[in-house]
Amino acid sequence: MKRLFISVFFICFAFPGNCQLKNADINFLKYINTHRNENLDKSFQFLSNTSDFVAIGEPLVLLGVGFYKNDAYLKKQGVNAAVATLGTYSLGYIVKKSVNRNRPYQTYPEIEHYETKLGSSFPSGSTSLAFSAATSISLSYPKWQVIAPAAVYAVGVGYSRLHLGAHYPSDVLAGAILGSGSAVISRYLNGLLLKQYRKKQISKNSF
Repeated sequence: MKRLFISVFFICFAFPGNCQLKNADINFLKYINTHRNENLDKSFQFLSNTSDFVAIGEPLVLLGVGFYKNDAYLKKQGVNAAVATLGTYSLGYIVKKSVNRNRPYQTYPEIEHYETKLGSSFPSGSTSLAFSAATSISLSYPKWQVIAPAAVYAVGVGYSRLHLGAHYPSDVLAGAILGSGSAVISRYLNGLLLKQYRKKQISKNSF
């Protein structure tokens, strides 16, 4: 049921058509954008810009500390985070090029935007990277002290894209799903590869 809902949601928002949900999409954005506190524009822009640094910095820090301390767990989590970030960038680029959706302020001139961005709108790259990093660190350290601030950060980045008029709500939702999904799937695939590697090592040592 969840898969069906997500599929319908993507079809209605991402592709041209007469779906009534598209009206809710732009109306929700207009409400947030027109009722925003403009004094916070610069702060939210700064928050948005941190997503690349956080997504790239997280695996670098984990791997760096892991190799420095020769900590196998940190190394493993660093690899998981790195693959998640790479997957998020790759999938995001492919989807953006495939959908090629205009930014909301290009279609609706009444939407005020802080800066003009290049590239298509769907999905939100900043949001996907923020959720990828937040999900990765939360899975590596499943404690509320880690999960809570990570979730607040990711949601904050997502909201900032609406506040600044850079994305539709559906762009942000898609970015959150893409980023979180990349983190979960990369961890699963890395686990499978590690199991296969260990099986091969055991087979070699048994002869």
